[in-house]
Amino acid sequence: MAQATQTLRELHSILTQLAELRGRLERGPRQIRAREGAVVQLQTALEAAKELVKQARLSADRKQLDLETSEQRIAGWRVNLNACSSNKEYQTLTEQIAAAEMAGSVLGDEILETLERIDDLSARVAEAEQHLATGRRELEKTTTEVESAADGLRQEIARLEAELSTVQKRLPGDFKAEYARIVGARGDEGLAASEEGVCTGCGQQITANQQNNLSLEKPVLCGGCGCMLYLGD
Repeated sequence: MAQATQTLRELHSILTQLAELRGRLERGPRQIRAREGAVVQLQTALEAAKELVKQARLSADRKQLDLETSEQRIAGWRVNLNACSSNKEYQTLTEQIAAAEMAGSVLGDEILETLERIDDLSARVAEAEQHLATGRRELEKTTTEVESAADGLRQEIARLEAELSTVQKRLPGDFKAEYARIVGARGDEGLAASEEGVCTGCGQQITANQQNNLSLEKPVLCGGCGCMLYLGD
């Protein structure tokens, strides 16, 4: 088989494998950072849920204190009823007691609503804690997987880089400059096979002269995408 064609095929295959492995190696740390970011968001959500419970409890405590104070005031007014010196004074005090009792009833309802809200918010806290625990487990799992795979990826990349260097030396001299320029700029995307007169990199039809040059083992660049072409199988 023609040397240039076979060499470009091998180089394209190696470059494609290297690109895939390097991509996997680079994605690992990004996956870990994404998990870390998710954990931070879950931690923030948990803290916000806890703060809502705290504020609701403070509100319930304040209202409970207000209710107790009102009840003490009403108790004092009831004692004072017996000491009233006139019907008007008695009527005024009675009306004060009724108004305070009405306000106390409303306050009691508000306390019950707040306690129910605390129960709901506490359930949300428990749910947020579960989500955070899950997020931390996923972070730990991803970190372990990425770190365990990284050494193997690096070893395979090193092996392919050595193989790439060996195969590149077989490339004919008139190909080397263009190959180095294109691959240096575009990596594996700088090479493409010509299948039935069509560049597989961009789908453009190549000319009859280009097809002839490929058959003659001459360097050919696609007029559409600029890839260095080689004959496909």
